[in-house]
Amino acid sequence: MSFDSFGAQATVVVFGASGDLAKKKTFPALFGLFREGQLPSGVKIIGYARSKLEEDDFKSRISANFKKGTPEQVENFLKLTSYISGPYDEDEGYHKLRESIEQYESHHGIKTPERLFYLALPPSVFTVVASQLKKNVYATHGKTRIIVEKPFGHDLESSRKLQKDLAPLFSEEELYRIDHYLGKEMVKNLLVLRFGNEFFSGTWNAKHIKSIQISFKEAFGTEGRGGYFDSIGIVRDVMQNHLLQVLTLLTMERPVSFDPEAVRDEKVKVLKAFAPLDPDDVLLGQYTKSEDGSKPGYLDDDTVKPDSKCVTYAALGIAIRNERWDGVPIVMRAGKALDESKVEIRIQFKPVARGIFKEIQRNELVIRVQPNEAVYLKINSKIPGISTETSLTDLDLTYATRYSKDFWIPEAYEALIRDCYLGNHSNFVRDDELDVSWKLFTPLLQYLEGPAAPSPELYPYGSKGPKALRKFLNEHDYVFSDEGTYEWPLTTPNVKGKI
Repeated sequence: MSFDSFGAQATVVVFGASGDLAKKKTFPALFGLFREGQLPSGVKIIGYARSKLEEDDFKSRISANFKKGTPEQVENFLKLTSYISGPYDEDEGYHKLRESIEQYESHHGIKTPERLFYLALPPSVFTVVASQLKKNVYATHGKTRIIVEKPFGHDLESSRKLQKDLAPLFSEEELYRIDHYLGKEMVKNLLVLRFGNEFFSGTWNAKHIKSIQISFKEAFGTEGRGGYFDSIGIVRDVMQNHLLQVLTLLTMERPVSFDPEAVRDEKVKVLKAFAPLDPDDVLLGQYTKSEDGSKPGYLDDDTVKPDSKCVTYAALGIAIRNERWDGVPIVMRAGKALDESKVEIRIQFKPVARGIFKEIQRNELVIRVQPNEAVYLKINSKIPGISTETSLTDLDLTYATRYSKDFWIPEAYEALIRDCYLGNHSNFVRDDELDVSWKLFTPLLQYLEGPAAPSPELYPYGSKGPKALRKFLNEHDYVFSDEGTYEWPLTTPNVKGKI
């Protein structure tokens, strides 16, 4: 389905157009959609920000991060773009914006305007900009959609205030809260993997699954952003949003259809079954300088408080109190300054009954979200030949070897901007879902950031994380294979998946 199915003309306005997010993510995503023929043929794209930029300077900035595409495609895309400088809290700039939009719509004879506003802005100005949009640029006789970026609040109270401020301005149908992890290919594939394969669907429960683990690893630290990160921490940065979204898709019940509200209904239902997070069932860490001294520790950043207990690594134990998942230990873990950058899901199944096998490995389904998307199932097989011994092998779907390099897999922001224009809310966060998630995490965050906050375990930059991690995972019923390393199949040479 292409954009042109929904109208040949539309206006896309990117607020915060001079900022890093717009430059590195939003505009490259719009170009990617244009390159693949997934934008309306007559689209008008306007950048809006406070910075006073010349048109050529603006176009040079945004095109610096475009991927693929021919010079001709870049040139044709830039012809669709323009830039307006103006304040966020005064009418003047919005009057110029409205004039530009109406001139475009009049030129194309558009009777029912379609306007998409992307707020690549900090949440402190969401309400101000939203109010000005509703007052000055709202498509009264057409469609208006507005994308807001995370963070959607800092805790439950601030999230509810933001919701209260936005609710009178835009309906839930018009609001799209973007969490880019919901646009990643392997995350979008979870529903099909779960419910489109009977051998998974039939075993996706406490009777067959021993443990679930979702891990997020970054091979770099805060890198000059320590002052900002110090008020955020790893739990708020990626766990309350990105990883929790993945977990709800992994654990929710089967929706009645792919209808966006049917999917989001099931996500909310399973969230309400989560047990309160236990502050005693967490592993906390903070990175120090690397063992060779080449990389600085978190506290070496001059913008960080010298006595900061900010958590740069966390592993959380999670329990879901419903019939499907009762008794299955779940671990979400995330950290910075580790040995590699990787996001993956590991679902370890229960061991087979004893009897003919004295020792045999557990089956494990691994879904690698990034880098190099892959799904592989670790299974036991007899070693070829006269031996009766078993060996751990795999059933492997690695995207790089299965699909042609020319096959377009949209990046997260490309997929989500396209979904927004098509009016598909499936991969966006609903208001009640946001509220339940903050209810779950706010007590833990208050504990971690309060006067009685525990001191995190120190781990060196470039390591696997806190030394207590292996023990923590074992206590949550995750069993490491004997060799400690899983060798990828020959179809993906020179790649290893470390457990």
